[in-house]
Amino acid sequence: MPVSHPPRILIVEDEAMIVFMLEDLLADAGFEIAGTATTLDLALSLIDTCGCDAAILDANLAGVSSAPAALALTARAVPYLVVSGYSAAQQDDAYAAGLYIAKPFNTETLIEALRSILPACEILPN
Repeated sequence: MPVSHPPRILIVEDEAMIVFMLEDLLADAGFEIAGTATTLDLALSLIDTCGCDAAILDANLAGVSSAPAALALTARAVPYLVVSGYSAAQQDDAYAAGLYIAKPFNTETLIEALRSILPACEILPN
């Protein structure tokens, strides 16, 4: 069912500077930030409670795989982007439902990719 609010995005990323950049980038593009998580435990908690429409998921959170978060998002039918310095071929199969974006990423490419995984949203940012 389409949503009638700006898409709410969960950011799962362990590097503070990238989190700040993503928050600004997404807000400027018209998205709402549903929450930010720097650890797997916090990511799993937010996936259960934040009501996000999509997520941006770093594959490696300070040496810990975020694959359980990817599986939790997939189980809830929440689309997500996987951002990683590792190649797509090096990713765990748990990320198969996500759209892969290589780090460092082009911000316009990331926004376009995020919009592409949100087909059910009525109000998409320009």
